Amino acid sequence: MEKTISAQERLLKSKKNWMDGEVRGKVIVFLCAAIMITATLAITIFLGTKGLQSFVKNGVSLIEFLTSKVWNPTDPVKPQFGALPFIVGSFAVTFLSAIIAAPLGIGGAIFMTEIAPSWGRKILQPVIELLVGIPSVVYGFIGLTVLVPFVRNHLGGLGFSLLSGTIVLSIMILPTITTIATDAMSTLPKSLREGSYALGATRWQTIRKVLIPAAMPSLLTAVVLGMARAFGEALAVQMVIGNVKTLPHSILDASATLTTIITMNMGYTTFGSVENNILWSMGLFLLIMSFAFILLIRYLSNRRKI
Repeated sequence: MEKTISAQERLLKSKKNWMDGEVRGKVIVFLCAAIMITATLAITIFLGTKGLQSFVKNGVSLIEFLTSKVWNPTDPVKPQFGALPFIVGSFAVTFLSAIIAAPLGIGGAIFMTEIAPSWGRKILQPVIELLVGIPSVVYGFIGLTVLVPFVRNHLGGLGFSLLSGTIVLSIMILPTITTIATDAMSTLPKSLREGSYALGATRWQTIRKVLIPAAMPSLLTAVVLGMARAFGEALAVQMVIGNVKTLPHSILDASATLTTIITMNMGYTTFGSVENNILWSMGLFLLIMSFAFILLIRYLSNRRKI
């Protein structure tokens, strides 16, 4: 004969199951957070330790590393570790790609949220998401086979240039900027539009003088996130930029970035050697710049909340 469970017992059992589930959920969440924090700290400590060895242990001058134009780490008499050409190349392709992608991405976001009919966004959104899913090597291969010959035949130079790297990167970061900018424009309250129209403003006046200023912190955040991705991109840029060790004097000159030099040379150095440590120093510089981008994003987010 089955035992009859009273209503009070059922209530106590339900409460106990709820509390057990609550505890399990908290443990899982805190465990995930602890793993993320531990991984971040571990990467930062390891990269910081390895990156500083070239300056502390091997005696490489930090000023020479940041300001010298000569990169010749294999010279047996006087090796030189000037990373200035690669630092300039990284910043150049990052800012130039942002200059190209930011207007296109923000313009596309405005078109999808304020101008296009509902079916227009349903078509454009999957196209943008498709661009996100394309691997970097595909962008690089298309740039190598299509863009580099086009630049060489129509604009001059070897084709491998800052311009080629900039165009490839601008296409790669365009979906990031467009997606975040679209979300920013979509979350603006309808009262802004209705109030502007009530005052007699046209649609373009409303977009230019009301909506864009209201969404500006989020739009800048989208641009900074795109720049952060562009600054750390390696493979696609490496295939089209030329990878030379000299400072570029125009956008048609070949150049190199910190990421391309690291990926090209790391496999040919001995672990613990001066050249290997200086490559880790470049990685540390990239990490510092990533932190700088994150701090800038946090600052822009705080402005948006205010």
